[in-house]
Amino acid sequence: MANGLDDVVAAETVLSDVDGLGGRLTIRGHSLQELVGRWSYSQVVRLLLDGFFEGIPGDKQLARAIGRARVEVFEQVEPALPFLASLNIYSGMRAGVAMMPDGDRLIDALRLIAAPAVLTPALLRLRRGESPIAPEAKADHVADMLRMLTGVPAPPTLARALDAYLVTVSDHGLNASTFATRVVASTEAGLTSSVLAGLGALKGPLHGGAPGPVIEMLDAIEASGDAAGWLRAEIAHGERIMGFGHRIYRVRDPRADVLKAVVRQLGSEDGAGRRLAFAEKVEQTALEVLRVAKPSRSLQTNVEFYTALLLEAAGFPKEAFTNVFAAGRVAGWIAHAREQQTSGRLIRPQSRYIGPVPKLVA
Repeated sequence: MANGLDDVVAAETVLSDVDGLGGRLTIRGHSLQELVGRWSYSQVVRLLLDGFFEGIPGDKQLARAIGRARVEVFEQVEPALPFLASLNIYSGMRAGVAMMPDGDRLIDALRLIAAPAVLTPALLRLRRGESPIAPEAKADHVADMLRMLTGVPAPPTLARALDAYLVTVSDHGLNASTFATRVVASTEAGLTSSVLAGLGALKGPLHGGAPGPVIEMLDAIEASGDAAGWLRAEIAHGERIMGFGHRIYRVRDPRADVLKAVVRQLGSEDGAGRRLAFAEKVEQTALEVLRVAKPSRSLQTNVEFYTALLLEAAGFPKEAFTNVFAAGRVAGWIAHAREQQTSGRLIRPQSRYIGPVPKLVA
């Protein structure tokens, strides 16, 4: 039996393929490198949802529809925002998503795609003692998310960087949150129920909760002044080095290289250049320390390492990093939910009982 379902094929999909040995990610026939920087997030939403809903409009019309969905979400959740802000930032966002209608229409999908991008800035502002800012229906999705966070128009380079991040994490095979989404969708529950399953799985530190600790690690290493010594001490104490290693990739995570290039394009904005230079030194040191300490394992840089730098530069606090991850991944979850629903098959694997056996009565 495969522990953790390793190497078990649980679904056939047209959505994405993760080549762990080759270090390649394909999304609906396009390599990740083809998409990032050339396709906007709203265009990738259309790519993922195409064929799973009737009447999907063209790119410009869909972008406007997502804008209207942002406005509708804000109007629906606004009365509840003070309560949602009393929760931790991820739980507040998840509770706000739970307020969305549990339907299977395109408009239901678009509201779910809009919800994390609307809720996260609003809740962060309330937690800072500031008033939430309503969306602008005609604005670009990612630029509007940043404007709702800061209250001022986003610098184009920063908006492009965050857009690239959402594209990069929009789908990634049958990971834990996507599998959870498909399981719920297979029961014929609505899209909100399915997305909530994905949000629950993404919260765990072994999945979407990893980028935040990368910032804590970089800060601790900078304070110590000895990257190699700090890293060796962590390994000696059995601690995981955040931002390195992946369950599937046996080579470097292709998303890491894409995001590293994106962060480099930010230049010196908000200290991103200095932070990147320091992070690159830590990365090289960590790869060497891990190579020596764990020679039997391939522990390469993964997506979380440069995600942390990008989201920090975009102005999100580390406790909200998983929220932003969800804002990108939600499109993939919805596409997988609809794909699963069209297969018409309830996901019901078998288990092997290994507990005590009752005595048989003669």
